[in-house]
Amino acid sequence: MTSTFAVLADPRRRAILDVLRAGERPVNDLVEWLALTQPAVSKHLRVLRDAGLVEVRRDAQRRWYRLRTAPLAEVDAWLAPYRRMWADDLGGPGPDRGGQ
Repeated sequence: MTSTFAVLADPRRRAILDVLRAGERPVNDLVEWLALTQPAVSKHLRVLRDAGLVEVRRDAQRRWYRLRTAPLAEVDAWLAPYRRMWADDLGGPGPDRGGQ
């Protein structure tokens, strides 16, 4: 999980994950949407893939990337007790008050 946090620390990688939430995308789409160079997007995708946050499939000449949610579920589980603490401190809707 430590590597997941390190990977998620980069705002460009989080932006890639945000785009991939909508579904599988080829690298060229990510380059267009993120206004980054193709080598930069490929570098970030490699880091995300190595951390298990995305997976890739080949289709002829294209590589399609999709989000893997398992590592994010681990982060979410780690954050759960803090979410309860924040809800208690802020008086907001926590899990015990009908929130998440």
